[in-house]
Amino acid sequence: MNATARFVTSHSVLTLDARHPYTAKAMVDAQHMHRNVMSGFYGWVEDGQPDARAQMGVLSTWSVDLKAGVLVLVVQARVPADWSRVPSDALKDKPHTLTVDRTLSAGDVVSFRTVVNPTKTISPGKEAVEKKIRGKRIPHTTAQHAKDWFTRRLQQDGQPASGPNGVTRIGATADPDTLSIRMLGSLKSTTREGLSVARAEIKGRLTITDPNALVATLNDGIGRARAYGCGLFLIR
Repeated sequence: MNATARFVTSHSVLTLDARHPYTAKAMVDAQHMHRNVMSGFYGWVEDGQPDARAQMGVLSTWSVDLKAGVLVLVVQARVPADWSRVPSDALKDKPHTLTVDRTLSAGDVVSFRTVVNPTKTISPGKEAVEKKIRGKRIPHTTAQHAKDWFTRRLQQDGQPASGPNGVTRIGATADPDTLSIRMLGSLKSTTREGLSVARAEIKGRLTITDPNALVATLNDGIGRARAYGCGLFLIR
């Protein structure tokens, strides 16, 4: 296991007027927010490719201050973004872009924040399993369940990057009792029927145990619904 690993990516920070129609529509329709994010990356892959987001490593997260009427959108990608398609009057400030280039070492302690889509799969029963029918995936709805979901992905020193049932570990560990967990409102869509994304914000401090695994987490994200503002893992 390597003692160090290097993480290189591009970050964009957009400060948007939450009351502008461009932003307001995205807040109530997760599919529209996805389109807004992806609009910054036209031309890097051919149109229509189903894995375009994953190819470019696009991950995002957003938070809103309803009282101030401001939404802050953070977007990460392996390629540079072009935000010229965002209406200028929807922006509170000019988009800020930066290159992140950081070497991570085993034993380093970092602060982190992530918004995740914590889910579990209910077994469909023995007969259904024999017929290769998948179980039903349902969201976790409590902070304790979200904490348990995240704790299973922590990686103690010496553990492999893959855990039981194929769970991908994050390359770092933490005391679960020190984690801050907050359940957020679920995301819906008026244009994609049935879309519903449960969300939990998780913050705390981590001790790096496997730098390569942590870099993979930072590059690829964690959990599901990565196209809808979940999974981006931010550290400092």
